[in-house]
Amino acid sequence: MKALSSMIMTDIRETMRAKWFLLYCIMFGGAIILLFAFGITESQVLGFTGLTRLLITYIQLCIAVLPIFILISTVRSVVGDRESNILEYFLSMPISLGAYFWGKLLSKFVMVFLPILLALTGAVIWGTIQGLSIPWGLVSYYSMMLASVSWCFLGIGMLISSSVRQQEFALGLSFFIWLLLLLFIDIIMIGILMQRQFPESLVIGLALVNPVQVFRTGAILLFDPELSAIGPASYVILDFFGKTGYLIFAVVYPMVLGWFCSWVGFQVFKRGDLI
Repeated sequence: MKALSSMIMTDIRETMRAKWFLLYCIMFGGAIILLFAFGITESQVLGFTGLTRLLITYIQLCIAVLPIFILISTVRSVVGDRESNILEYFLSMPISLGAYFWGKLLSKFVMVFLPILLALTGAVIWGTIQGLSIPWGLVSYYSMMLASVSWCFLGIGMLISSSVRQQEFALGLSFFIWLLLLLFIDIIMIGILMQRQFPESLVIGLALVNPVQVFRTGAILLFDPELSAIGPASYVILDFFGKTGYLIFAVVYPMVLGWFCSWVGFQVFKRGDLI
């Protein structure tokens, strides 16, 4: 545990000096400030206004931007240390492979999720000062969803970083995965339905393997209980899960997927060539 905590603190200090982390904080923290400045809390959509309206807009931003930010910052963790010979330096110290790998992962989670949590906390504080109604249930659930999807893509990023030998290839692969997941939200699913005539339940089941789709649908479900925004697919989803069941699934599935990918990444890391 001492080696693990030392690895976490070392990586946190390194991350805080990185330029990507400053940009990350400015983007996700500044987004809340800009949404307040542009008066988004005074507008209305589907009957929602105030802080709820702001959170709906903020979560839609996170769906598109958060996964790629996590991937490009994580995929260089192991392979970057290997290329720069930092990994060889760490291995010369009394730090186990497990402490190195899981320390990297846990520190990245802290540094990825903390700015988002602070941004949501700042939004709640400012909303309270402005006399807005605070949707505590929505804030709590969105926080859990963001934590879950952050862990998911951190696990995917660590798997990629442990499996490749060059940073350029890791970055290219992360962009490819991100684009594939975005395309699989609607374009590929609709194309399969129209051209191949597969059963709707099969296509929707395959679509829900996509953590971005799960994240997006869970976010929509909170302010659109009928999921009318995604069309007829809503009937299959709600009939199978129910509203409460799907909200639980939208938090649990990305977390489990992240754990699985990180475990596979660790197995690849400890069994492969370390330097």
